[in-house]
Amino acid sequence: MPVEDTGNSLLTEKNSPAGSETGTGQLCRSMSVWNCFMLGFSVVSPVVGLYAIFGVQNLVTGGGWITALILCLFMQLMVATVYAELSSQFPIAGGAYKWSRQLVGPRTGQYAGAIYVSSTIAMLTTTAYTGGMWLSAIIAGENMQEIPVVLWGFLFLLICTAVNVVSQRVYKIINLLGVSAEILGSICVALVLFAFFRIYPVSELFQHLGTGLAPTSLAAFLAALAIAGWAFIGFDSCSTIAEEVCHPERMIPRAIFLSLLAVGSVVLFNSSALMLSIDHATLIEASATTDPVSPIIASTIGAWAAKPFLVIVVTAFLSCGSSVVNYASRIVFSMAREGNLPAFFSQVTKTTQLPRNAIGGTVFMAGLGLLFGLNDGAVATIIAFGTGGLYAMFSMTTGVGLYARITGRWNPALGSLRLGRWGLVINGVAFAWALF
Repeated sequence: MPVEDTGNSLLTEKNSPAGSETGTGQLCRSMSVWNCFMLGFSVVSPVVGLYAIFGVQNLVTGGGWITALILCLFMQLMVATVYAELSSQFPIAGGAYKWSRQLVGPRTGQYAGAIYVSSTIAMLTTTAYTGGMWLSAIIAGENMQEIPVVLWGFLFLLICTAVNVVSQRVYKIINLLGVSAEILGSICVALVLFAFFRIYPVSELFQHLGTGLAPTSLAAFLAALAIAGWAFIGFDSCSTIAEEVCHPERMIPRAIFLSLLAVGSVVLFNSSALMLSIDHATLIEASATTDPVSPIIASTIGAWAAKPFLVIVVTAFLSCGSSVVNYASRIVFSMAREGNLPAFFSQVTKTTQLPRNAIGGTVFMAGLGLLFGLNDGAVATIIAFGTGGLYAMFSMTTGVGLYARITGRWNPALGSLRLGRWGLVINGVAFAWALF
């Protein structure tokens, strides 16, 4: 049964215990704020984010990109604030897709849904492709090239699918392991580097800007801002599971802020520790490889550290992949419930109340995307689309919020998170940043 287009209708809906006989379109509220935070943390993933930006930043800028990273995190907090405001008033599965539909209209919702679904599926394809490489490294070792990386990506997707379709309890356990491995493992490595192997003062973090591939210091800084954005996407995933969280009008905004701030802090600290612990020439040389981080850790701490760090990376990617499956499938589920996708995807299981059809459809499309991995140029396009599509969604959501706020279609004062006159300022800044 489709959910009515009213922001607070779901807040009065009774929670359905797992195992009840339910119809189409009703999920089980079994997620705590901690579970929601872990979802956001896993989708953003500091380890995955670090691998996404570290080598590219050093090559393009030459160094000195920490300032851009800090600025990018602050601006993403502006975007997150708009998402938190909206989710405090409209805690509905599908998040930004549903908000566009409610605040402007069905046609806008359809456009938003198309962008959201396609970009998150591209994000899942990218995670599976890169995660498959790490999975092959830990299973096959030096013989990893004997099996095409696309097949490893399919294996990675199968594992992530199994985690999601069994039960929410299994997903929570895997997510907890992934978050624990990331926080304990990556932070411990960074602490060891910073405490015992640091060779530069902190001022090194702000030097060498403009000595990379970018033609000028200004171009290097602007590029650093754009690249830094790759590390801070996915916090919006918290809003897509609102119907599975108890008291979502309060818990979802908290999870959005906590996940982004936690990931931002870890990425900043880990990046700084790496840059201060190895000489600049070696850093640039390592950044030109497909794995810019592991060789640095092995050469600095010792070869013995390579394998444990590899386990941390694989665990992080599996946790990230499982969370992206969860994230994207809820958008598909919400769109199907509104009639914008086949109703088949809006069905939930009677025993576990999971949208397994939506999960299966999401993974199937991501698997088709993996076939682009047979061509290097196509892989680059998928990666760019996954990131660019999410920023297009950030632009659309903050733009819809700004338009609805100005025209009176949305009264933020009715939500649990109230920012008063600052809400309009933050919304305007967030929209301009997302467009950039």
